[in-house]
Amino acid sequence: MERKEMQLRTALANFQTREEEREDGKGLFIEGYFAVFNKNYEVWPGATESIAPGAFNETLEEDIRALINHDTTLVLGRNKAGTLELRIDSTGLWGKISINPNDSDAINLYERVKRGDVDQCSFGFYIESEETDFREDGTIHWTITKVKLFEVSCCTFPAYEDTSISARKKQVEDIKKREKEVWKNQLKRKLKGEQ
Repeated sequence: MERKEMQLRTALANFQTREEEREDGKGLFIEGYFAVFNKNYEVWPGATESIAPGAFNETLEEDIRALINHDTTLVLGRNKAGTLELRIDSTGLWGKISINPNDSDAINLYERVKRGDVDQCSFGFYIESEETDFREDGTIHWTITKVKLFEVSCCTFPAYEDTSISARKKQVEDIKKREKEVWKNQLKRKLKGEQ
């Protein structure tokens, strides 16, 4: 897969809204897991991927934003500004977004999450390393072992982006093509008695 191609992954979230009294008034928060470790996500029938524990270990110090539906004009929070808190635990990548009470988009999202109208999460990243497992039953599984994280999002619809699916399918085609070439070359050498 092209390492410079931005990837998006979306899944059902268990977001919660929370109000908290603070010295400067009432604080509103959306919190939950943006990614869960070792959970298989279906890319297409017969192809799955999961995120390994440790995949986010080297990226949380980056400048990461919380967005609405991956829209860069709808910023909910940012870790460098202290309005997005991200941490890793044994379950996955957990986040807490501090909602700006003066931002109507943020308040609207907060209310939609509170009612259960928005319950999907997602994250945008580059894959830096992964393991590929072609299984005997004909299925394939990728384990993402290291990412460069750019953003997390609260989303309306869960789905793999078409570009992500296309990139994964091309990756499989390239691997199969290389395996076929290796097999052909081995057969040629065998026929020539070079083995």
